[in-house]
Amino acid sequence: MALILGIDPGSRITGFGIVREGRDGCEYVTSGCIRLGDGPFPERLKHIFDNLSELIGKYQPQVLSIEQVFMARNPDSALKLGQARGAAIVAAVNAGLQVHEYTARQVKQAVVGTGAADKTQVQHMVTQLLGLSGTPQADAADALAIALCHVHSIGLKEQVGGGLLGLRNGRMRRR
Repeated sequence: MALILGIDPGSRITGFGIVREGRDGCEYVTSGCIRLGDGPFPERLKHIFDNLSELIGKYQPQVLSIEQVFMARNPDSALKLGQARGAAIVAAVNAGLQVHEYTARQVKQAVVGTGAADKTQVQHMVTQLLGLSGTPQADAADALAIALCHVHSIGLKEQVGGGLLGLRNGRMRRR
């Protein structure tokens, strides 16, 4: 079954989470945070790339799911976040992974049921959905939620594209 690596990119902390997609749902594999410290920004990007390359080599996921950049109030923060995403995406593409991107709202909707969920709600639902004995760190929980969003999204695409329903001229039709 497929292994999905979820990434919550950040310029200070990058969360990661791996889930195994199976016939009976998702199974937790691992999660954690890459702490980047206060060093020069190019060195932090290299740290993201190196750590994710090592993680990909160890677990061999087939898919990377990553959160899209949102327009922050601070343009500098948005640019740094975009660069952190870039380091993660290059590590994945370099290893031959498929890359899928999701907005924060899509992730929250898929995992919690509302796009306006807060971090504690996401942590709680990730813990419940994966049957974890403890609550993961916020950034790791977000990464796991991104991986779960991908699993839910692919399942929905297969149902819609696989013959249950089809879209034609903006209208749903039975096949």
